[in-house]
Amino acid sequence: MRMLMNVTLPSEPFNSAVRDGTAGPRIQKILEKIKPEAAYFTEFGGDRGAVLVVDVKDASEIPALAEPWFLTFDAEVEMRIAMTPEDLARANLGALGKDWA
Repeated sequence: MRMLMNVTLPSEPFNSAVRDGTAGPRIQKILEKIKPEAAYFTEFGGDRGAVLVVDVKDASEIPALAEPWFLTFDAEVEMRIAMTPEDLARANLGALGKDWA
């Protein structure tokens, strides 16, 4: 299933990694390992951040996606299931509406 990962990178240790030149290579290593479908870098509440789209076939894969961020940057990671328009169409909202009206 497709999931969105929101990664918040606190100022430290990220500032130190930027200063010593290791931030880019560390991020690249993580991305090569977890192989997201897409990666976007942004900010969350004034901190550096990233939004990644990942495919999770089994819940046991979640630590392998999150731990590199935790251990490398003391990051916060949030994950949310994401649906495409096709996924939503298969959800049969009409039937759910009748069941719960």
